[in-house]
Amino acid sequence: MCQNHGVVYMGPGEVQVQEIDYPKLALGDRKCEHGVILKIVSTNICGSDQHMVRGRTTASAGLVLGHEITGQVIEVGRDVEFIKVGDIVSVPFNIACGRCRNCKEGKTGICLNVNPSRPGAAYGYVDMGGWVGGQAEYVMVPYADFNLLKFPDNEQALAYIRDLTMLSDIFPTGFHGAVSAGVGPGSIVYVAGAGPVGLACAASCHLLGAAVVIVGDLNEERLEQARSFGCETVNLNTDTPLADQIADLIGVPEVDCFVDCVGFEARAHANGGSSEEQPAVVLNQAMDITRAGGAIGIPGLYVTEDPGASDGAAKQGNLKIRFGLGWAKSHCFYTGQCPVMKYHRQLMNAILYDKIKIADAVNVQVITLSDAPQGYADFDKGAARKYVIDPHGMISA
Repeated sequence: MCQNHGVVYMGPGEVQVQEIDYPKLALGDRKCEHGVILKIVSTNICGSDQHMVRGRTTASAGLVLGHEITGQVIEVGRDVEFIKVGDIVSVPFNIACGRCRNCKEGKTGICLNVNPSRPGAAYGYVDMGGWVGGQAEYVMVPYADFNLLKFPDNEQALAYIRDLTMLSDIFPTGFHGAVSAGVGPGSIVYVAGAGPVGLACAASCHLLGAAVVIVGDLNEERLEQARSFGCETVNLNTDTPLADQIADLIGVPEVDCFVDCVGFEARAHANGGSSEEQPAVVLNQAMDITRAGGAIGIPGLYVTEDPGASDGAAKQGNLKIRFGLGWAKSHCFYTGQCPVMKYHRQLMNAILYDKIKIADAVNVQVITLSDAPQGYADFDKGAARKYVIDPHGMISA
């Protein structure tokens, strides 16, 4: 049997590449005839993975990480009809059965049949059903005909693989944040956070026709990356209020659309030095600078339990938000996981027809599987790039 290696969470601040079980077409002791086994072509480190690795979730040691997966099919179950051995496919990070009420309504991020604990499941993630992660050499994917996006041509797919690997999560998630915030032609948008999802969201705003895309962050290197593809930027490492910085750019202290690409590990203005963690600060900024009647998209992660929080309320996921302000301004709030399948085929076409260079926007850097622990460390320090793991040496040459 082939060996398999994966990136394993060992405890706060530590990941290791270890030998793990080779996947089987099985769900426990039951044969998984609707599944496939993939040889992984590319798999990405996600900012959401960092929440676990920092010890900010209830993840247990031994979890195989990774939910952003692109691979080539090497084995199919008996009931798989439309996916064939040899196909190169994108794997949505949401695992979905395709049969439940939510899946039939297109709400694949909250499938009712793939996680006994709550709606919604994902590969290699805490509280998301116990599915083995894909930062590995091989992985099993269930409900293959429903979940997988087959690329039209393998040679073309490999030529565009740095971009196409973004389809499993980061690109649809950023796009979803923009869509749920109401971004369209002529919109003025503020994107909170210039990490990979924030950068993907900003690029998506341009794709959707926004007139001005403003990106805010504490990290100047990340802001420089945002400027590289036409964004305006706000450096929060100053004592100038965000509304004033917005007004300096567009003449008024408010925007049409706000997208929170930060989540619960948010920090306040740094005032030129280190900033303290304030998990609700971005949500409160959103209500402050979004115009009356505007919308707020929240793809940034918020957790039900945060053992690393600084106060007891936040440990239970309770945040101090000025919700009355948002109510008074008739804001629309849109939260939750991106339903990747709602967008991934259209975004694939945008990539293959050269309408967007998403890998350039998020500054992709390809690394080997053995380099993954260092990639996690560099990402945690705020590196302005998206790490793509190439476990079989298929794309890094």
